[in-house]
Amino acid sequence: MEQKMTKTRVGRSALVVAMAVALVNCTSGPSEQELAAERQASKAAEKAEQMKVKRERHVAAEMVMPLMATGSHMAPMPAPAQPQYQDGFEQFDTNPVKRVTDEPVSTFSADVDTTSYSFVRKQLNRGYLPEKSAVRLEEIVNYFDYNYPLPTSASRPFLPTIVVHDSPWAEHRKLVHIGIQGYELEPNEQPDSNLVFLLDVSGSMNAPDKLPLVRQSIKLLLKTLKPTDTIAIVVYAGAAGTVLEPTKVADSTKIIAALDKLKAGGSTAGGEGLQLAYRLAESNFNEQAVNRIMLATDGDFNVGLSDPEQLTDFVERKRQSGIYLSVIGFGRGNYKDALMQSLAQNGNGIAAYIDTLAEAQKLFVEEATSSLFPIATDLKIQVEFNPAVVNEYRLLGYETRALQEEDFNNDKVDAGDIGSGHAVTAIYEVTLNGQPGSYLDESRYTSGDSSGANDALAELGYLKIRYKLPGEDTSQLLEQPIMSAAEVSPAIMQEVNFATAVAGFAQLMKDGKYTGQWSLDDAFNLALANKGEDYYGYRGEFTQLIRQAKVAEEAEF
Repeated sequence: MEQKMTKTRVGRSALVVAMAVALVNCTSGPSEQELAAERQASKAAEKAEQMKVKRERHVAAEMVMPLMATGSHMAPMPAPAQPQYQDGFEQFDTNPVKRVTDEPVSTFSADVDTTSYSFVRKQLNRGYLPEKSAVRLEEIVNYFDYNYPLPTSASRPFLPTIVVHDSPWAEHRKLVHIGIQGYELEPNEQPDSNLVFLLDVSGSMNAPDKLPLVRQSIKLLLKTLKPTDTIAIVVYAGAAGTVLEPTKVADSTKIIAALDKLKAGGSTAGGEGLQLAYRLAESNFNEQAVNRIMLATDGDFNVGLSDPEQLTDFVERKRQSGIYLSVIGFGRGNYKDALMQSLAQNGNGIAAYIDTLAEAQKLFVEEATSSLFPIATDLKIQVEFNPAVVNEYRLLGYETRALQEEDFNNDKVDAGDIGSGHAVTAIYEVTLNGQPGSYLDESRYTSGDSSGANDALAELGYLKIRYKLPGEDTSQLLEQPIMSAAEVSPAIMQEVNFATAVAGFAQLMKDGKYTGQWSLDDAFNLALANKGEDYYGYRGEFTQLIRQAKVAEEAEF
């Protein structure tokens, strides 16, 4: 079609030139100046026509998938180049396989952040595969609720669910699914909230999915808060300032009026705004309430206190005063994810990303209690594998949350913080002794005793969970053995299978290093077969994301 369009344009240009020549021949004695002017005009017209054709071809290329000839076949042209953004994600390698006799203990910090899932979704909805560094498997898996059994006491706030089953992408291997469900506070157990919103109103926030979405999100949250809760608003751009002093939610009209007056403009003085937000939170500190700063931004801090190490040190010192910091990302283009993750982790808060109003509804309405009310801090997870049964293992995800073995018992080492009703899911892939297909060669001197490998009642390993109750400095310990054949209900198995589909999808989006021939089609079928009750539609949305990933994948080749 493009070749035909080009020929038509060139033909039209030639006709213009021919008519000009004929006109010259019909006139008598044109001057040299007139002939030169006509030639110049003809060339200008032809050049303009060529430029118009190029513009039309460029527009057509963006609107449809053009075709190019390859021999006797017609093949798709490469997809348009992915837009170049300055989003800063921490680079990391996928967790390696480890031999149990060499390193039997695996230790990591819990993580309930969901930023990665929202970023991946936004990228796929735009028609592109996500940046590999943006794919953090644990944040994609933990985006979903798996209906684990609930603990019954706030003083013992975690209940583990452990399932061992066959890996769908690796023959002869097992998956150890560990789900840790947090206690859900009853309404009468929920403390007041003392919130300070620190809002980025720099010029880059002037987009529909940025400052306007921030305003809508806070208005949604207002509906879930109690009349006695308080909200304050600090803004930062070229300079920082207080837009709203601490105001009771009962006076929601005043809060909404302050939100509606916000406009985007200026550079980003985030460090200065952060300092002001903490001063405001400290001046209104309530020991009986949850005191939390909610930072909403699309990018990095480039004016004032902007050094990442200075910022994280500042936040780490301030968390000792009992003020939490959560970071909510909006839009994209210059979002410094690594910095935002570090701030949230050091501020005892969560990191999330809102790309749609529906995501704001999920975070601030459906999961409001999880986002606001902590039930435990410094949650650490440690698994010790039994060398008599397990030959090798690898942890799926949590690469940026790894801890040293000795960190587990050290209460001074910071770890993840868990909100009311939150659950943490971790998945290990293991190879049992005596099974073929091990990733690692057998050790000459430290081969494990495989006598228990085929025992259906064998203990594969041992789970330890360490956490602190809010306001306490000393951790508590929860322990449970990991059995080969523990009884599992059909309902829990369905949840585990869906989580497995999500984990498989995340691996494929990252690098697919250990998934063999397992494909996006396999992930789709496993997710669809185990979607179960999908009250809010998040699981149905996920299956569609798999389909979009398949289309984007095929468009790249």
